[in-house]
Amino acid sequence: MHRLATGLLLSVILAGPAYAQSCTTQAMSKDGKQLGGAAKTSFIKKCCEDAAVSKDGKPLSGAAKASYVKKCVAGG
Repeated sequence: MHRLATGLLLSVILAGPAYAQSCTTQAMSKDGKQLGGAAKTSFIKKCCEDAAVSKDGKPLSGAAKASYVKKCVAGG
């Protein structure tokens, strides 16, 4: 069971930067301009939290979600 949890956590961590890039490209204002500063940071964090799902489509929670979001935001 421990190996399964570790494997799941590693796969989530490695996928974080790929989602971060898509979140960064989606960070647009209503008038079509790129967001900047705190608005961009907030958008990317929300986007990463929304993308935090396991391979089987279930939402992540706890340490796995926190780790995923941290990696995703850092990758953006």
